[in-house]
Amino acid sequence: MADQLELTILMPCLNEAETLATCIAKARSFLASSGIAGEVLIADNGSTDGSREIAEAAGAIVVAIEQRGYGAALAGGIEAARGRYVIMGDADDSYDFSRLDAFVAQLRAGADLVMGNRFAGGIAPGAMPWLHRFVGNPVLSSLGRLFFRTPIGDFHCGLRGFSRDAILRLNLRTTGMEFASEMVVKATLSQLDVREVPTKLAKDGRSRPPHLRSFRDGWRHLRFLLLFSPRWLFLYPGIALLWVGLVVGAILLPGPVRLGGVSFDVHTFLVAALCVIVGLQSISFAVIGRRFASRYGFIPRSDTYDRLLEALTLERILLVAILLMLTGFAALVWGVGEWAARDFGALNASRTMRPVILAMTALVSGFQMMMSGFMSSMINIPIYERRLAEVATPSASQQRHREMDRT
Repeated sequence: MADQLELTILMPCLNEAETLATCIAKARSFLASSGIAGEVLIADNGSTDGSREIAEAAGAIVVAIEQRGYGAALAGGIEAARGRYVIMGDADDSYDFSRLDAFVAQLRAGADLVMGNRFAGGIAPGAMPWLHRFVGNPVLSSLGRLFFRTPIGDFHCGLRGFSRDAILRLNLRTTGMEFASEMVVKATLSQLDVREVPTKLAKDGRSRPPHLRSFRDGWRHLRFLLLFSPRWLFLYPGIALLWVGLVVGAILLPGPVRLGGVSFDVHTFLVAALCVIVGLQSISFAVIGRRFASRYGFIPRSDTYDRLLEALTLERILLVAILLMLTGFAALVWGVGEWAARDFGALNASRTMRPVILAMTALVSGFQMMMSGFMSSMINIPIYERRLAEVATPSASQQRHREMDRT
């Protein structure tokens, strides 16, 4: 940008006529008192209460964002910003835009993303519903730290600053409230310099209810965290189920086991078999999900996972699947042999069901692995096609060399 400024103060806006002028005045006073070359940018998301006219009269730049949603408004505002750094915040007067020194200092010191922490800075009485303060935000922030190993203590603080170029490189995609989580998650996974500063939260100045819907938007944040972490959504539960199923199945395969006054027999063995099947399927989903997400840019690539995924070739998966299915057939033959030994007459269910359950478990698991292997390999097809297209279409330098050879 030829006319790039140092700072853009960005506010998403949807019918904020009551508080918008106050927020803009505070932001402009900060720019004036700090001597920072900057702008106040309003990303209007379809206001019908005169917010656009109020913003323009207050000296702010207004950019209209047609696609509805908190994330869509911010994404459009970030794209339109002229500042090297962007500090974003809600236009409801719950954040003090006249006190942004801590954010600017951290950005100038090299931070890529500076998050506000309302729990460290102070929450005014009535500024945050108790459900958000004591349940929603702490739980979701804790899950975010657990899933992605980020130090951020307040995932959903609306006041945050960042390097515009660094955030644009993250290719943020969500359009709703989960945009806030996506920014933190992708910044952490991309190993950006993420920091946190205490931030005060005041009671907003609106007379209408907020746009945020507790359960709907809380679920969207949780759903996003789970979808961006195939390990916690699929892999770890799958490993736990597989381990339980294998251990319990191995104990019960020879025969019933009695612990105290409780007897564990073929029914428990059947549950263990189901745990093995579901566990293997969950692990397969983790592999497929991670491969898809990393291939198409939803999750930043990881050298460790890439090496693991590349080692899981279709041929190797098929080999394991065939071995499992052969084991299943062998167990099925064992079961038929037990039946034949009794002249194909009445059977002892507790004894003869074991090889049948083992056979079905191995057969189903092998078949699932085979199908998962083919599905995982299908994800690579567009990548291969692009490589072939690159080979088939010579670059400009290659074309010049060929023309020189002809002459």
